[in-house]
Amino acid sequence: MLRLENLAMVFGSGTPDENIALRSVDLRVESGDFVTIIGSNGAGKTTLYNAIAGSCVPSSGRIFMGVDHPGREITREAEYKRARYIGRIFQNPLLGTAGKMTLADNMMLCYKKGYKRLKISLNKRMREQFQEQLRVLDMGLENRLNDNVELFSGGQRQALTLLMTVMSRPSLLLLDEHTAALDPRNAELIMNLTLRFAGEHRLTVMMITHNMTHALEYGNRLLMMDSGEIILDIGAEEKAKLTTEGIVQRFRDIRRQELANDEIRLS
Repeated sequence: MLRLENLAMVFGSGTPDENIALRSVDLRVESGDFVTIIGSNGAGKTTLYNAIAGSCVPSSGRIFMGVDHPGREITREAEYKRARYIGRIFQNPLLGTAGKMTLADNMMLCYKKGYKRLKISLNKRMREQFQEQLRVLDMGLENRLNDNVELFSGGQRQALTLLMTVMSRPSLLLLDEHTAALDPRNAELIMNLTLRFAGEHRLTVMMITHNMTHALEYGNRLLMMDSGEIILDIGAEEKAKLTTEGIVQRFRDIRRQELANDEIRLS
Protein backbone atom coordinates (compact mmCIF):
# COMPACT_ATOMS: atom_id res chain seq x y z
CA MET A 1 0.00 0.00 0.00
CA LEU A 2 2.81 2.43 0.91
CA ARG A 3 6.54 2.34 0.24
CA LEU A 4 9.18 4.86 1.29
CA GLU A 5 12.66 4.67 -0.21
CA ASN A 6 15.61 6.44 1.41
CA LEU A 7 13.38 9.29 2.57
CA ALA A 8 15.15 12.30 4.10
CA MET A 9 13.91 15.67 5.34
CA VAL A 10 16.37 18.45 6.16
CA PHE A 11 15.27 21.90 7.29
CA GLY A 12 17.63 24.88 7.04
CA SER A 13 20.19 22.90 5.05
CA GLY A 14 23.65 24.46 5.11
CA THR A 15 22.77 26.95 7.84
CA PRO A 16 23.69 26.99 11.55
CA ASP A 17 20.07 25.97 12.26
CA GLU A 18 20.17 22.86 10.06
CA ASN A 19 17.82 20.18 11.37
CA ILE A 20 17.74 16.63 9.99
CA ALA A 21 14.17 15.54 10.70
CA LEU A 22 14.22 12.28 8.71
CA ARG A 23 17.32 10.20 7.94
CA SER A 24 17.17 7.76 5.02
CA VAL A 25 13.87 6.17 6.07
CA ASP A 26 12.89 2.94 4.29
CA LEU A 27 9.43 1.59 5.02
CA ARG A 28 6.91 -0.74 3.43
CA VAL A 29 3.33 -0.87 4.71
CA GLU A 30 1.13 -3.68 3.40
CA SER A 31 -2.54 -3.33 2.57
CA GLY A 32 -4.59 -3.95 5.72
CA ASP A 33 -1.74 -3.28 8.14
CA PHE A 34 -2.48 -1.46 11.41
CA VAL A 35 0.87 0.09 12.36
CA THR A 36 1.42 1.83 15.69
CA ILE A 37 4.28 4.35 15.89
CA ILE A 38 6.03 5.53 19.06
CA GLY A 39 8.95 7.83 19.77
CA SER A 40 9.87 10.82 21.91
CA ASN A 41 9.18 14.42 20.89
CA GLY A 42 11.37 15.34 17.94
CA ALA A 43 11.78 11.72 16.81
CA GLY A 44 10.35 12.55 13.37
CA LYS A 45 6.89 10.99 13.62
CA THR A 46 4.87 14.01 12.50
CA THR A 47 7.44 14.91 9.83
CA LEU A 48 7.02 11.38 8.48
CA TYR A 49 3.26 11.95 8.26
CA ASN A 50 3.78 15.35 6.62
CA ALA A 51 5.89 13.72 3.92
CA ILE A 52 3.35 10.93 3.33
CA ALA A 53 0.35 13.30 3.27
CA GLY A 54 2.13 15.85 1.07
CA SER A 55 2.26 18.68 3.62
CA CYS A 56 5.96 19.04 2.81
CA VAL A 57 8.23 17.74 0.07
CA PRO A 58 11.11 15.51 1.22
CA SER A 59 14.68 16.67 0.63
CA SER A 60 15.46 13.33 -1.02
CA GLY A 61 14.00 9.87 -1.46
CA ARG A 62 10.79 8.58 -3.03
CA ILE A 63 7.24 7.72 -1.95
CA PHE A 64 5.08 5.13 -3.71
CA MET A 65 1.40 4.43 -3.13
CA GLY A 66 -0.80 1.59 -4.31
CA VAL A 67 -1.22 -2.14 -4.00
CA ASP A 68 0.55 -2.89 -7.29
CA HIS A 69 4.33 -3.19 -7.24
CA PRO A 70 6.09 -0.81 -7.36
CA GLY A 71 3.04 1.43 -6.96
CA ARG A 72 2.53 4.97 -8.24
CA GLU A 73 5.14 7.54 -7.23
CA ILE A 74 3.57 10.43 -5.29
CA THR A 75 6.73 12.06 -3.90
CA ARG A 76 5.86 15.47 -5.32
CA GLU A 77 2.13 15.12 -5.75
CA ALA A 78 0.11 17.99 -4.25
CA GLU A 79 -1.41 17.52 -0.82
CA TYR A 80 -4.97 18.20 -2.01
CA LYS A 81 -4.67 15.40 -4.57
CA ARG A 82 -3.41 12.93 -1.97
CA ALA A 83 -6.32 13.86 0.28
CA ARG A 84 -8.55 11.85 -2.09
CA TYR A 85 -7.00 8.61 -0.87
CA ILE A 86 -5.08 9.53 2.32
CA GLY A 87 -7.11 10.47 5.39
CA ARG A 88 -5.47 12.21 8.34
CA ILE A 89 -6.81 12.91 11.83
CA PHE A 90 -4.94 15.23 14.19
CA GLN A 91 -4.67 15.42 17.97
CA ASN A 92 -6.80 18.58 18.16
CA PRO A 93 -10.45 17.46 17.85
CA LEU A 94 -11.44 20.87 16.44
CA LEU A 95 -9.33 20.55 13.28
CA GLY A 96 -11.37 17.90 11.49
CA THR A 97 -14.69 19.74 11.31
CA ALA A 98 -15.96 23.23 10.44
CA GLY A 99 -17.40 24.59 13.67
CA LYS A 100 -19.45 27.41 12.14
CA MET A 101 -21.24 25.03 9.80
CA THR A 102 -24.06 22.64 10.63
CA LEU A 103 -23.49 18.94 11.07
CA ALA A 104 -25.42 18.30 7.86
CA ASP A 105 -23.20 20.74 5.91
CA ASN A 106 -20.05 19.13 7.32
CA MET A 107 -21.20 15.73 6.17
CA MET A 108 -22.23 17.10 2.79
CA LEU A 109 -18.70 18.46 2.24
CA CYS A 110 -17.32 15.05 3.11
CA TYR A 111 -19.78 13.35 0.76
CA LYS A 112 -18.67 15.61 -2.12
CA LYS A 113 -14.96 15.09 -1.47
CA GLY A 114 -13.09 14.17 -4.63
CA TYR A 115 -15.87 15.33 -6.99
CA LYS A 116 -15.56 18.47 -9.10
CA ARG A 117 -18.54 20.74 -9.79
CA LEU A 118 -20.87 18.24 -8.17
CA LYS A 119 -24.08 19.90 -6.98
CA ILE A 120 -25.97 17.91 -4.39
CA SER A 121 -28.91 19.15 -2.36
CA LEU A 122 -29.65 17.92 1.13
CA ASN A 123 -32.83 16.05 0.32
CA LYS A 124 -34.85 13.71 2.52
CA ARG A 125 -33.04 10.60 1.28
CA MET A 126 -29.64 12.08 2.06
CA ARG A 127 -30.69 13.26 5.53
CA GLU A 128 -31.84 9.74 6.30
CA GLN A 129 -28.54 8.37 5.01
CA PHE A 130 -26.55 10.75 7.22
CA GLN A 131 -28.70 9.88 10.23
CA GLU A 132 -28.11 6.18 9.66
CA GLN A 133 -24.34 6.73 9.51
CA LEU A 134 -24.37 8.90 12.65
CA ARG A 135 -26.24 6.28 14.68
CA VAL A 136 -23.09 4.16 14.59
CA LEU A 137 -21.45 6.70 16.93
CA ASP A 138 -24.20 6.18 19.57
CA MET A 139 -23.99 9.84 20.61
CA GLY A 140 -27.42 11.07 19.54
CA LEU A 141 -25.91 13.20 16.77
CA GLU A 142 -28.38 11.80 14.23
CA ASN A 143 -30.93 14.17 15.85
CA ARG A 144 -28.67 17.25 15.57
CA LEU A 145 -28.12 17.63 11.84
CA ASN A 146 -29.15 21.32 11.97
CA ASP A 147 -26.84 22.22 14.90
CA ASN A 148 -23.53 23.97 14.31
CA VAL A 149 -20.65 21.60 15.07
CA GLU A 150 -19.04 24.16 17.43
CA LEU A 151 -21.77 23.21 19.93
CA PHE A 152 -20.45 19.65 20.19
CA SER A 153 -17.93 18.37 22.73
CA GLY A 154 -14.35 17.49 21.80
CA GLY A 155 -15.14 13.79 21.94
CA GLN A 156 -18.18 14.22 19.70
CA ARG A 157 -16.19 16.24 17.17
CA GLN A 158 -13.35 13.71 17.06
CA ALA A 159 -15.83 10.87 16.61
CA LEU A 160 -17.48 12.86 13.83
CA THR A 161 -14.09 13.51 12.21
CA LEU A 162 -13.33 9.81 12.28
CA LEU A 163 -16.71 8.92 10.77
CA MET A 164 -16.42 11.51 7.99
CA THR A 165 -12.87 10.44 7.20
CA VAL A 166 -14.02 6.84 6.82
CA MET A 167 -16.98 7.99 4.71
CA SER A 168 -14.51 9.45 2.21
CA ARG A 169 -13.08 5.93 1.74
CA PRO A 170 -9.34 6.53 2.12
CA SER A 171 -6.82 3.87 1.13
CA LEU A 172 -4.56 4.93 4.01
CA LEU A 173 -5.58 6.45 7.35
CA LEU A 174 -2.99 8.47 9.32
CA LEU A 175 -3.86 8.96 13.00
CA ASP A 176 -1.69 11.58 14.72
CA GLU A 177 -2.28 10.99 18.47
CA HIS A 178 -5.99 11.29 17.73
CA THR A 179 -7.06 10.42 21.31
CA ALA A 180 -4.38 12.35 23.25
CA ALA A 181 -6.51 15.48 23.84
CA LEU A 182 -9.56 13.55 25.07
CA ASP A 183 -10.58 12.39 28.53
CA PRO A 184 -10.16 8.64 29.20
CA ARG A 185 -13.80 7.78 28.49
CA ASN A 186 -13.87 9.54 25.12
CA ALA A 187 -10.40 8.27 24.25
CA GLU A 188 -11.60 4.70 24.76
CA LEU A 189 -14.72 5.37 22.71
CA ILE A 190 -12.68 6.80 19.81
CA MET A 191 -10.27 3.86 19.91
CA ASN A 192 -13.15 1.38 19.83
CA LEU A 193 -14.63 3.20 16.83
CA THR A 194 -11.21 3.24 15.16
CA LEU A 195 -10.87 -0.52 15.50
CA ARG A 196 -14.43 -1.09 14.31
CA PHE A 197 -14.05 1.10 11.22
CA ALA A 198 -10.62 -0.29 10.38
CA GLY A 199 -12.02 -3.81 10.43
CA GLU A 200 -15.31 -3.13 8.66
CA HIS A 201 -13.76 -1.03 5.89
CA ARG A 202 -10.48 -2.96 5.66
CA LEU A 203 -8.45 0.20 6.16
CA THR A 204 -4.68 0.44 6.17
CA VAL A 205 -3.89 2.42 9.33
CA MET A 206 -0.82 4.13 10.78
CA MET A 207 -1.29 5.45 14.33
CA ILE A 208 1.13 7.67 16.24
CA THR A 209 0.73 7.32 19.99
CA HIS A 210 2.61 8.33 23.12
CA ASN A 211 0.89 5.56 25.04
CA MET A 212 3.10 2.47 24.92
CA THR A 213 0.29 0.29 26.24
CA HIS A 214 -1.85 1.31 23.25
CA ALA A 215 1.12 0.72 20.94
CA LEU A 216 1.34 -2.86 22.19
CA GLU A 217 -2.40 -3.52 22.46
CA TYR A 218 -3.50 -2.27 19.05
CA GLY A 219 -2.43 -3.19 15.55
CA ASN A 220 -0.31 -5.92 13.99
CA ARG A 221 2.97 -4.01 13.81
CA LEU A 222 4.94 -1.52 15.91
CA LEU A 223 7.53 1.04 14.83
CA MET A 224 9.78 3.08 17.13
CA MET A 225 11.39 6.26 15.82
CA ASP A 226 14.33 8.20 17.23
CA SER A 227 16.30 11.12 15.77
CA GLY A 228 14.57 10.81 12.42
CA GLU A 229 15.14 7.07 12.04
CA ILE A 230 13.03 3.93 12.43
CA ILE A 231 15.07 2.00 14.98
CA LEU A 232 12.55 -0.78 15.70
CA ASP A 233 10.10 -2.55 13.38
CA ILE A 234 8.27 -5.28 15.28
CA GLY A 235 5.78 -7.69 13.70
CA ALA A 236 2.65 -9.16 15.25
CA GLU A 237 4.15 -12.36 16.67
CA GLU A 238 7.05 -10.64 18.44
CA LYS A 239 4.84 -7.71 19.46
CA ALA A 240 2.42 -10.03 21.27
CA LYS A 241 5.23 -11.11 23.60
CA LEU A 242 6.59 -7.63 24.35
CA THR A 243 6.04 -5.51 27.45
CA THR A 244 6.59 -1.77 27.88
CA GLU A 245 9.78 -2.51 29.81
CA GLY A 246 10.88 -4.78 27.01
CA ILE A 247 10.57 -1.91 24.52
CA VAL A 248 12.54 0.41 26.81
CA GLN A 249 15.27 -2.22 27.09
CA ARG A 250 15.38 -2.60 23.32
CA PHE A 251 15.85 1.17 23.07
CA ARG A 252 18.71 1.03 25.61
CA ASP A 253 20.38 -1.77 23.66
CA ILE A 254 20.19 0.14 20.36
CA ARG A 255 20.91 3.71 21.48
CA ARG A 256 23.07 3.03 24.57
CA GLN A 257 21.09 5.60 26.52
CA GLU A 258 17.98 5.91 28.65
CA LEU A 259 14.52 6.64 27.31
CA ALA A 260 13.09 9.29 29.63
CA ASN A 261 9.64 8.49 31.00
CA ASP A 262 8.44 12.03 30.31
CA GLU A 263 9.22 11.57 26.61
CA ILE A 264 7.05 8.47 26.17
CA ARG A 265 4.50 7.89 28.92
CA LEU A 266 4.55 4.33 30.19
CA SER A 267 0.83 4.33 30.95
